[in-house]
Amino acid sequence: MARTTNSDTLPYVESRYELGMLASQRVRDLNGGAEPVVAKNNDKLTVVALREIASGKLDVNAVRHEFVQSYKDAPSAADGAESLEIGSEDPLLREIDAELEATLADDEPGSITVDEAVEAATSDAE
Repeated sequence: MARTTNSDTLPYVESRYELGMLASQRVRDLNGGAEPVVAKNNDKLTVVALREIASGKLDVNAVRHEFVQSYKDAPSAADGAESLEIGSEDPLLREIDAELEATLADDEPGSITVDEAVEAATSDAE
């Protein structure tokens, strides 16, 4: 394939928008050390990713799943960074959080809404 066009890739993806998302995910994979499924030659990684999709050799469903999962991952605090927990620094917030957890744990599932639990925890703290 001398030149990859959008029309070459559309049989393997649902839209041009998805093509952009999947190609960008594949470029991230290639930057992370993944082996290309087509010859790299002297092409940039974006061109390699598009050529992989157009070749049909790339498992597009796996790349699609990986793309979705990358947005589902929960953020975590890096080493030496502040904790992501709200109540970790303020004693009042820590107390409210503990009361909210206790209220939710004591009640049967579905018997109290989250809004009611928050209201109960904040009114007790005041």
